[in-house]
Amino acid sequence: MKTLKNKKKAGDIPLLICVFLMACFGCLMIYSASSYAAEVQYGDSLYFVKKQIIGVVLGTGAMVGTCFLPYKKLIKLKYPAIIVAMILLALVFVPGIGITNYGATRWIGFSSFTIQPSEIAKYAYALFVSAYFAKNPEKVKTVIGVLPVLGVGIGLCLLIIIEPNMSITMCVGLLMLGLIFLSGTNLKTFLIILVPFVVAIPVLIILEPYRLQRLSAFIDPWASPKDEGYQLIQSLYALGNGGLFGTGIFNSTQKYRFLPFAESDFILSIMGEELGFIGLAIFFFFCGFIIFRGFKIAKKCGDRFGYLLAAGFTLVYGIQVAVNALVVSGTIPPTGLPLPLISSGNTALIITMASMGVLYNISRDD
Repeated sequence: MKTLKNKKKAGDIPLLICVFLMACFGCLMIYSASSYAAEVQYGDSLYFVKKQIIGVVLGTGAMVGTCFLPYKKLIKLKYPAIIVAMILLALVFVPGIGITNYGATRWIGFSSFTIQPSEIAKYAYALFVSAYFAKNPEKVKTVIGVLPVLGVGIGLCLLIIIEPNMSITMCVGLLMLGLIFLSGTNLKTFLIILVPFVVAIPVLIILEPYRLQRLSAFIDPWASPKDEGYQLIQSLYALGNGGLFGTGIFNSTQKYRFLPFAESDFILSIMGEELGFIGLAIFFFFCGFIIFRGFKIAKKCGDRFGYLLAAGFTLVYGIQVAVNALVVSGTIPPTGLPLPLISSGNTALIITMASMGVLYNISRDD
């Protein structure tokens, strides 16, 4: 009887299957969205999809590895993980290491190897907060008790916002609020924390002229159809062209260099054009499935650290999917943010898949 009691459960295998299939589907959509641009720019229509396939292979390996790494051991990494994340974010600004593209310095590179530290920082922060509140559950009730979580979160946000990267900054901020709320804080403490966060948003927009321009383009993109409003207009054209059933896979017209970043931040627009409203509805069903399974794992976990870690990793995925969808549909001002498991980019893909392996491991815990 003792052997049976201590035996691990099978775990949430449907979650892993869904994540793997979504990553494979991402490769298909990246090929569709990027083949023409890759041929023109690099002379190889498979340029982006080849890199993504490598990411899927590495991500699958990382996911399998974290499936069998006991998640409780991660609690010891709360300080090393957040320190490494901050060091990597700081290295972005070191000449010769940081890489600048389109006016933003968000990557670090060594030879042909590049990573985006902000993608790592989100998960490192979720780990730190989970470990902190698991060890100090009573501190979530007071502002003073929450200060270490706020301090680390604000530090990350400052390093990310000066890249500049408003979108990931917002994701980290929302993750911070979400984890504090799910940790069991009271309403008074939560509101005291929430008010400065809400006030900070317009301040950050006002401080940078390009953010004001993007806000203006969001309000009326047709006022600057060749400048700030161009990308949103092209995204709306793609979604509108897709209609109910779409133009069919590989039949997008916006991918012919009309829509910038079609293989990355705005890949959802190409999906909407080719798959239509019905196709997007099915896609979001599977996104919702991942989010539902993640929170279900958190709810069932009897360990406070496991509960918060599962909720935190699920929040990272859910927030990013929601923000990306709102951006490409013109619901919120445009900002660069990849669609998890789908957009081109290996750092985000590998670490997202690894986080899903951790969720599986938590689901095996009795």
